[in-house]
Amino acid sequence: MTKNKKGDSIKLAAQAASLTGLIEYQEGSVVSRTLIDKNVGTVTLFAFDADQGLSEHTAPFDAMVYIFDGEAEVTISGKAVRLKAGMLTVMPAGEPHAVKALTRFKMMLIMVRA
Repeated sequence: MTKNKKGDSIKLAAQAASLTGLIEYQEGSVVSRTLIDKNVGTVTLFAFDADQGLSEHTAPFDAMVYIFDGEAEVTISGKAVRLKAGMLTVMPAGEPHAVKALTRFKMMLIMVRA
């Protein structure tokens, strides 16, 4: 997974930006870009190439996934949820979850730590 450096929230402050233009696909990869990284939570964009994913894992915090391009399957505690652009789901803290690209897709992950 390719990551970016911190500080993007400062660069994007007080200006309009298109979600789809803030992150690009890379062949055979998952790319991430952190927009906000604070003690109380994070906002991170991801671009998944087709057939890429994140294996099952848990997180100690609630997180919301919003798909803004393509299609994905998010599995939460064994239940598969199919998401298309414009859809979202919540992954509760402590619940095992995984993400799989059904097509190339982009998502915003909002994690709340407090």
